[in-house]
Amino acid sequence: MLATVYLMPLGYAASLSVRGASVEADQPLWPSDPAQFTYNGETYDLYNVPLGDGVRRLALVRKGREQSTFVDPNDPTQSIEWQGRWRTLDRVWMFSPHWSNFVEAWQITNFGRLFFNTVAIALIGTVGAVSSAVVVAYGFSRFRIPGKALLFTILVGTIILPQQVTIVPTYALFTRLGWVGTWLPLLVPHFFGNAYNVFLLRQFFMSIPRDMDEAAMIDGAGPFRTLLSVIVPQAWPAITAVCLFHFFFAWNDFLAPLVYLVGHEELWPISVGMSYFTGQYSQLPHLIQATALMALALPVAVFMLAQRVFVQGVVVTGVDK
Repeated sequence: MLATVYLMPLGYAASLSVRGASVEADQPLWPSDPAQFTYNGETYDLYNVPLGDGVRRLALVRKGREQSTFVDPNDPTQSIEWQGRWRTLDRVWMFSPHWSNFVEAWQITNFGRLFFNTVAIALIGTVGAVSSAVVVAYGFSRFRIPGKALLFTILVGTIILPQQVTIVPTYALFTRLGWVGTWLPLLVPHFFGNAYNVFLLRQFFMSIPRDMDEAAMIDGAGPFRTLLSVIVPQAWPAITAVCLFHFFFAWNDFLAPLVYLVGHEELWPISVGMSYFTGQYSQLPHLIQATALMALALPVAVFMLAQRVFVQGVVVTGVDK
């Protein structure tokens, strides 16, 4: 029940993405078009008409205030006079998804370019964020550094700083560096570590026994070799989680690209491109939802594939923890 309620907005979006451009008041929620019948070269809508022998699907060929004329699609040679107001009748709808909405949305939004930009920004940023977080977390979890506790407290304290607080000084800095209008403000900061990622990986690294580090040192491994050969192989679940967190963050990030890439449409990611498209074509909700579903496809696929890493179980280390 809870899953059904949670997924209802997604189901409605999927239904709306394949509906026609025109939506009528009595149209059902599922993708549909009015059922029609061609009679004497003209196209007429079908209605459920109650008759003496039951409800039949008939084509309305002449509309009247109190009496209307229908024909049976199965036997159009004879007309049927019906007493009553035709507006009270239920129209017949047929299931008709408009898959062309996705093609049209792709072309209007130049979605291929938006998709490429978003993937590039997300992947490069993820590589920088994860690699820097692994190195910094390794240092905090394994080395004796003067003032390490204070440095780590300051680092974790930056988590409470919202992006809106730092956007003005960072924008001024990047403007002086000449980076505004490029991807550099969206990529370079991630190569200097993220407090949340460092905290998550540090806590996981501290759960790995130091006995394994000492065994690697006895075999002649240095700190960097120990990180690559001992720590990282056992921390894949945490590293994968950090990869997913940052990939989804970069994929959905809207404020930073909006600020730093204003006026450079060729560099926009999906989030900014969709915002512009929604403002320009707000009267076309079916195309907006089609674009949203296309933007959602890759993150969902990545998350589903990465689930295998989370269920690997406990890593057999040979050392009792």
